[in-house]
Amino acid sequence: MANSRKVLRVAQVGGLLVVIAFCVVCFRLGYFSNPAKLQTIILRAGLWAPLLFILLQMVQVIFPIIPGGLSTVAAVAMFGLGWGFVYNYIGIGIGSMLSFMLARHYGRRFIALIFPEKTMTKYQHYLDGGKKFDRLFTVAILMPVAPDDLLCMLAGLTKMSFKKFATIIVLCKPWTILAYSVGLDTIFNLIAQYLH
Repeated sequence: MANSRKVLRVAQVGGLLVVIAFCVVCFRLGYFSNPAKLQTIILRAGLWAPLLFILLQMVQVIFPIIPGGLSTVAAVAMFGLGWGFVYNYIGIGIGSMLSFMLARHYGRRFIALIFPEKTMTKYQHYLDGGKKFDRLFTVAILMPVAPDDLLCMLAGLTKMSFKKFATIIVLCKPWTILAYSVGLDTIFNLIAQYLH
């Protein structure tokens, strides 16, 4: 039993390192800072493009080296308003839940690998607030400018149950994504009209 736990732990760490290495390579090649490059690599996947995009969204929630707005823009540009929203919602929702579980399992040390200590300290006083954090978290998930990625991980350090966390993500996150998606779609249509 102890050996199987060690193997599982090594596999988890190995998988995490592979994901980090992949993200670093993509970042250095400019895929995460250039929407056109990002679109090109994803659309090359053909029928697998939606799945590839969803995986990308999941990763960018856990390791936020891609600006969240960039990947949201890419989804609307590649798949249109409807499917762009759906793929964003699935990827961000699953990524948020994985962030929560990773923080709950590995604790503050895991979050410190991704976010600077001063950023965590800024929100530390909310962690001890019990229901106060739950309310803050719910409102923040509804706001387009809140640091959702960090807050999802910090929620994993609180007493909030996974069920409650998942319910907040499922019910509140679509509104932020929809606001982004509709806003971006409107901008794209205005640009297209202007260019023609």
